[in-house]
Amino acid sequence: MAIHSLTTYPASSLLLPPRKLIKSSFIQCCKTQNESIELSTNGKASFPEKSLQKQPSNNRPPRPRRIILVRHGQSQGNVDESVYTRIADPKIALTEKGKAQAEECGKRIREMIEKDEADDWKVYFYVSPYKRTRETLQNLARAFERSRIAGMREEPRLREQDFGNFQDRERMRAEKAIRMLYGRFFFRFPNGESAADVYDRVTGFRETLRADIDIGRFQPPGEQSPNMNLVIVSHGLTLRVFLMRWYKWTVEQYEKLHNFGNGGMVVMERGFGGRYSLLMHHTEEELKEFGLTDEMLMDQEWQKFARPGELNYDFPMMNSFFTHFKHDDCQ
Repeated sequence: MAIHSLTTYPASSLLLPPRKLIKSSFIQCCKTQNESIELSTNGKASFPEKSLQKQPSNNRPPRPRRIILVRHGQSQGNVDESVYTRIADPKIALTEKGKAQAEECGKRIREMIEKDEADDWKVYFYVSPYKRTRETLQNLARAFERSRIAGMREEPRLREQDFGNFQDRERMRAEKAIRMLYGRFFFRFPNGESAADVYDRVTGFRETLRADIDIGRFQPPGEQSPNMNLVIVSHGLTLRVFLMRWYKWTVEQYEKLHNFGNGGMVVMERGFGGRYSLLMHHTEEELKEFGLTDEMLMDQEWQKFARPGELNYDFPMMNSFFTHFKHDDCQ
């Protein structure tokens, strides 16, 4: 089931109460409190990520206001599966409808940003190198003049799941049927990838993204605006795996998620403590339609108020995973 409604509604009043915040503890790794660990300069090489560790947190660039995940518009392969048998997956283009969907998505993103009533907002794009995602970005970006675009980066780790070069239509149908029996996350297509493989490369991209955020690499020189918006243009499965990795969802939780529609978007917005929560923009109903459970929604509510570096010690999944807890309560 494709989710088309994850883009149009502001977050409603929530039924879930705010979770109690608990400060994370720190492990002392030095022999004494006065000793410290020196960071290697690695010769004369310069690594901003390392020098960042020496900076007080209040000197760090402000975190972007949003991370917006956009699925590409309708492609030739979405309307005719036989295209995959004669055109390489990375070369499959958008349909005219897909281009219109991308342009409309750009307008929705701009309308959402302009509601902030900030004068210095900008957008920075990360995009999969596939033709349909690059065409999506080209049409989406029509909503923004040059002064609003801070930059863009083509990122191969955001590519679609590899299904194994040119695809035989009947064989792929059989493989997808086997995937449903084996499990959507771990099943690997012949000469291709599993969702677990995508998870591994998305993990690498996530670390790059976090470094970019901490350093403010996408900010124009000399600027420290809190109104930067990051837009990631990619593919349905890749974006679901990205969310899984970011929020540490389980395999079981991932397999209950639904794809969102072509040209659709999911918005991770900075909460009151600095972390990103889906509930800052989306309603509970939208997220349930996407496939989030009550436990996942409770964690998103916690994300709204938590600060970077804090851990959710009251994460409800612990109670369902460690079933012996209920016996402790009875003692």
